[in-house]
Amino acid sequence: MIKALFIVGPTASGKTDLSIFLAKALNGEIICADSMQIYKGIHVASAAPSELEKDGVPHHLFEFLELDDEYSVADYVKAARTTIKEVAKKGKLPIIVGGTGLYVSSLLDNIEYIEQDADPVLREKLEKKFNEIGAEAMLLELSEFDPESAARLHPNNRRRIIRAFEVYLQTGKSITEQNALSRQNESEIDPLVIGITYKDRELLYNRINKRVDIMLLNGLLNEAGQTISNNKKGAFQAIGHKELYPAILGEDTVENCAEKLKQQTRRYAKRQLTWFNRDERINWFYPDEDNNYLTNALNLTKEFLKEV
Repeated sequence: MIKALFIVGPTASGKTDLSIFLAKALNGEIICADSMQIYKGIHVASAAPSELEKDGVPHHLFEFLELDDEYSVADYVKAARTTIKEVAKKGKLPIIVGGTGLYVSSLLDNIEYIEQDADPVLREKLEKKFNEIGAEAMLLELSEFDPESAARLHPNNRRRIIRAFEVYLQTGKSITEQNALSRQNESEIDPLVIGITYKDRELLYNRINKRVDIMLLNGLLNEAGQTISNNKKGAFQAIGHKELYPAILGEDTVENCAEKLKQQTRRYAKRQLTWFNRDERINWFYPDEDNNYLTNALNLTKEFLKEV
């Protein structure tokens, strides 16, 4: 069994700082579990760690895909499992970090995804339907046969919403049902899962609002402008781009779009917490109630690594 540390939580909760601290203390390497930070070209919007933030700690599966690349959860799980094994073989601690619940749970639950051939005709039909009725209506329809997927998917996540329909229409089983059926093989990973968030939800929301302000100062508007000018379809998934397009097109003010972005990000954080709060394996730490949360998280991990 490979001992691995997972660090999860909502956006802007402090996962990056915690992961760097633990990686440096425990000779670890960090593996991405964020469905946006795997893409190039949206560094600001995805809040991917900078080289300065990485502080010399090796990072894997960050910013390696083009925005138009097709990349499924099955692709991610395969790559992450391989990376975890490679890190462990070097005698390093694999530290999987991110807020994408499906990525994390797929690794923790050892889900084996069924590979399916693409159906271009069905994809085109679903793309057209999405354009006609919109994300919220698609999610409402998805909730009729796959309520779990509908609850976890963000309205901006066009690609995965359409994928959820494809799987059901091609197989007669929802992604959630397929996931449940696939949990049959014993995992090679022995995990410790640490979560970070704030007991006072308003503190988390304030951190999100501040992060958006910093992103705008760091060139978020320009980054979104580049993706829309290059017709990068994948960028439409990124919270931080789609909300700014009206400002770029002269249809609204930057201020109004920034407020909408803050609102959408707060809603996303709430959905992340709803997802993670269902998982009893998570050991939660709350910086607003524990000034020593970094040390306490380190001590918990050390005890885990001692276990035979």
